[in-house]
Amino acid sequence: MGSIFGKQRWPTFKGMQSDPQGLIQLCASLYDPLTTEIQVKVVEYLQRTTQSENAFILLISDDQDELTCKVVGDRVLEEPAKLLVSSNSFSCALSERRPISLDDIHHDHREEVSRLIGSVLHSLLCVPVLHPKYTDRVVMLPCVVNKTNGKDFTKRDEAVVRECFQCITPCLLKTTAYEEERRLREECQSLLTVAKNLFTHLDDVTVLLREIMADARKLTKAERCSLFLLDKEQNELVAKVFDGHVAEDGSESMTEVRIPADQGIAGHVATSGELLNIIDAYAHPLFYRKMDETTGFRTRNILCFPIKDDSGVIGVAELCNKINGKFFTMFDEEMAKAFSIYCGISIMHSLMWKKVRDAQHRSKLSNELMMYHMLVSSEDVKQLVNSEVPPLTSFSPDFAKFSFTPRIIPERTTLVVVIAMFEDLGFISRFKIPRDSLAKFVLMVKKGYRDPPYHNWMHAFAVAHFCYLLLKNLSLIGPYLTELEGLSLFVACLCHDLDHRGTNNSFQLTSKSILASLYSSEGSVMERHHFAQAMAILNTDGCNIFENLSRQ
Repeated sequence: MGSIFGKQRWPTFKGMQSDPQGLIQLCASLYDPLTTEIQVKVVEYLQRTTQSENAFILLISDDQDELTCKVVGDRVLEEPAKLLVSSNSFSCALSERRPISLDDIHHDHREEVSRLIGSVLHSLLCVPVLHPKYTDRVVMLPCVVNKTNGKDFTKRDEAVVRECFQCITPCLLKTTAYEEERRLREECQSLLTVAKNLFTHLDDVTVLLREIMADARKLTKAERCSLFLLDKEQNELVAKVFDGHVAEDGSESMTEVRIPADQGIAGHVATSGELLNIIDAYAHPLFYRKMDETTGFRTRNILCFPIKDDSGVIGVAELCNKINGKFFTMFDEEMAKAFSIYCGISIMHSLMWKKVRDAQHRSKLSNELMMYHMLVSSEDVKQLVNSEVPPLTSFSPDFAKFSFTPRIIPERTTLVVVIAMFEDLGFISRFKIPRDSLAKFVLMVKKGYRDPPYHNWMHAFAVAHFCYLLLKNLSLIGPYLTELEGLSLFVACLCHDLDHRGTNNSFQLTSKSILASLYSSEGSVMERHHFAQAMAILNTDGCNIFENLSRQ
């Protein structure tokens, strides 16, 4: 049966350079839930056992690109110090997996370490610590600096550091993993809060873009944020809201700015669709430094990421200058990528909402325009109100017979005939329909019909006459229909083909007409339009013949 510790080589008391009792006491004290608390104890142990003035531990990111320092001596840093592996002398400890001394540290990097520890660097020992299981991977770099006797660190000091981390590395890795899980949970919570905030501003794209900029700055701790939307027709990036740019009058409002979608850092991200993390803006060939010269703002580093929807890139966000840091980190990149998803969804829905709202406004305007042309003069209404309504038999003795042809009645007389049918069916007295409302309603319905060969006013009049015959001769009201249902049926017959264009539903759908777009239910485009026009007439001032109906 194999050991539960696998092939890990553990230190034995025999031949150890460390004090066994002190090492056991250190291990027993590492019960803290946070890596910073554990590091403080480990660093204090290293300083004491190697007789060094200071010590710190560099934790290595999973992709081996970043070094993070959270504790220096007994001091927990307010903001973790971040170092790029590719641009400092600690890289050889990672690549060659060997201890390095002060001689291996470049002069510029010595100053960086001096600023980190807060004192001049005289001596240094950095020992790479391998993963207990994956022995080809370095997981941290403990460093002790400035030997108290003024000499260099010895092989014994190197052994003490190795023996210490052979014992405490599993504990430190577990605590780091716990903190990573907690960080991810907090990140998810932050993103959910941001999403909630964004989705409450969908009604105004300008406000939404400002919220996106503010949230992007907050999530990544950046000084400024620029946001561009992609105009695919013009192949340009368009900025309509600005962050930190102050106009001559002291306001932050500026006219929109357009830049080619294939130029500069934002253009490169829009074209490639990939995030770009620039550590030194002035060293990057795509950076346009004249903008800094114009505004007086100094750009140090940039994190630029695309905003996408299902169709591809729809915008680009550009963050400038990491606060309390030399560059944007891997964590910032992760947050930006996750945040961009919510940005894409919210912008897409906001633009869609704007299109829907604009379409509603256009539809309302079109209806108002159509109703304006359908309006009847007060003189016409007054004339119809004052017209004598004779018995229906005066128009023809056979008016109430199924054999009667209503089209023989002159069109100019049909308005009075319609009012006479309302009266003969008892609707005017039963539902207290005002005479002026009925007159205006009938006039507007007649005017609402176009003049195609068939679906015109005379067709509507003929259908209403047939409904009159059914209600009158078959005595439908009472046994089969209520009085209200009878009234509704008669009014529906008058309005059933309002504004008919002389074409069928299939034509509207095939031709992709405005009506087909407005009334999307397949197979009922014209019917929905007729109903909408009838409701528009009934809602017109002075046309509501149902105004005296009870709520029931």
